[in-house]
Amino acid sequence: MLENMNEKCAVVGIFGHPEASKLAYFSLHALQHRGQEAAGISSADGKKLHTIKDRGLVTSVFDEKKLDTLKGENAIGHTRYSTAGDDSILDAQPVFARYDLGEMAIVHNGNLTNAQEVRDVLIQKGAIFQTFMDTENLIHLIAKSEQEHLVERIIDAVKRIEGAFSLVFLSRTKMFAMRDRFGFRPLSLGRLPNGGYVVASETCAFDLIGAKYIRDVEPGELLIFEEDKAPQSIKVFEATPKHCIFEYVYFARPDSSIYGQSVYQMRKNMGVELSKIKPVDADIVIPVPDGGVPSAIGYSQGSGIPYEMGIMRNHYVGRTFIEPTQEMRDLKVKMKLSPMVNIIKGKSVIVVDDSIVRGTTSRRIVRMLKDAGAREVHMRISSPPTTDPCFYGVDTPDKDKLIAANMSIDEICAFIEADSLAYLNEEALLRSVNENGEDKYCTACFTGKYIV
Repeated sequence: MLENMNEKCAVVGIFGHPEASKLAYFSLHALQHRGQEAAGISSADGKKLHTIKDRGLVTSVFDEKKLDTLKGENAIGHTRYSTAGDDSILDAQPVFARYDLGEMAIVHNGNLTNAQEVRDVLIQKGAIFQTFMDTENLIHLIAKSEQEHLVERIIDAVKRIEGAFSLVFLSRTKMFAMRDRFGFRPLSLGRLPNGGYVVASETCAFDLIGAKYIRDVEPGELLIFEEDKAPQSIKVFEATPKHCIFEYVYFARPDSSIYGQSVYQMRKNMGVELSKIKPVDADIVIPVPDGGVPSAIGYSQGSGIPYEMGIMRNHYVGRTFIEPTQEMRDLKVKMKLSPMVNIIKGKSVIVVDDSIVRGTTSRRIVRMLKDAGAREVHMRISSPPTTDPCFYGVDTPDKDKLIAANMSIDEICAFIEADSLAYLNEEALLRSVNENGEDKYCTACFTGKYIV
């Protein structure tokens, strides 16, 4: 899947390191796949907070000179692909504010399902909003709380919101990390080589900065970071795990561990399961890069059909807005993907991808492979049909734009012009991620059964 569904954000927090902002920068670079619209970092030097944020990729927003101005041993960072709000710089994070207890910055991965309701109440009480972000609600809830200390105000605030949130708060001297009771979005805790701490959306950020994974922040848990102390844990909510299964299917980097398991291994498992329940007689298995690679390897190993890199991806193609005609839209796909004609020509090909959203990209891929001489193209999808939009921090098209919500599998197969099409079913997907009847994953995008 190359387009039409996006994870909305990545968050990171660094506590107790003399170059905290630079470690936050490198961590965000490792997490860039989770959001390419805007990036920002706030640092704390014990007396005040410093913030830089802008639209664009991490490498375009920051340079060494800017990072040198983000002083202090504590920092939080964010990369954004908007779920709630606009695409202006005002809607980039961290969200910063001055209030009666001093200064504070917040970063948020997720989506608040009662955001408008909370905002309306706050406006009626005189709050003035600067952005359309649901995250700004938290600033006002904390500022208006009657609790004495910041930790109590944070607890008071999160008890008034609903939905998906992995949050990191930064004050002048402390850092706080929090997950919602369901643990929709991932958040992990690590130890820095110098003894400081890091929290991040994925463990691939730890690998880059040399941090050691300790554990996941638990659903419903608040961690408090203070100088010269181990992180303090407070159970704000009783945990009811409903982790987003699409993290395993598509969003997370393969070299990350999510919810305590290897993303790469989970995706390989999906491919193996797919080969068992949806076999097809063919010459080679090829992935749609990059998302389909681990599952295609698993399909090949499970079926015994040789794996080949039949499609090459150009990683240096940026956005193009020249799409007024069908010819130009087809050209956009060709800019990103190139068929290996000598591998494909005359072959019956199994193409493995992680999902189909609108179906238009899959159709262009099938056409491209047949133009390259493929005798047959059998599409295999390593997740169930995506039939319902997500309200927990994933940018999913409306239901009327989701092809699986409006067509049968046979109709989708005809639309994408494949010789056959098959999906992994929900039961096999859960087996792939070692679900043992605990019912700890959210599968609403496949079932329409919403948790909140």
